[in-house]
Amino acid sequence: MQELNRSPGKWRVVVFGCILLLVVLADQLSKTWIRANLVRGESLFDVGFFRIIHIQNTGAIFGVFKDHTLTLVIVAFTGIIIILVLVAIMYKHLPLLHSMWVQSAIVLIASGMIGNQIDRIRLGYVTDFLDFKVWPAFNVADSSGTVGAVIIACCIIFMADKIKYRE
Repeated sequence: MQELNRSPGKWRVVVFGCILLLVVLADQLSKTWIRANLVRGESLFDVGFFRIIHIQNTGAIFGVFKDHTLTLVIVAFTGIIIILVLVAIMYKHLPLLHSMWVQSAIVLIASGMIGNQIDRIRLGYVTDFLDFKVWPAFNVADSSGTVGAVIIACCIIFMADKIKYRE
């Protein structure tokens, strides 16, 4: 059997691409289902501390900057570009970025940003539906971004020796 000539990191690109697509797909399908089956403000069920409810968020996280969709789209696209450029530039110099955990976290954050951007561009608002009643409702994209941010924070805390900048 002939050995395939593969670069050691190419599998990560494929896996991370699949993760990104799956998260965005799960986000969009869940939001589509909510919009198709619940009118705005309607709850599917309510168990006291948690409910599934159809909410249209025209703002950013926690509803700040309501009705500023165009501004949020521009800021998010600018943020995505800045993150990608910084990662590309810093990859050689910052060993922390070589970690599979950090790379996974970046993919999760990007997935969340893309999922919500699709809503803002297509609908003018983001569909939120998971509500624990102690903070504003959120969705799969928000969860993905939050998990990614927590992973990066943990990596920074527990991998501090790899944060050192290399010339």
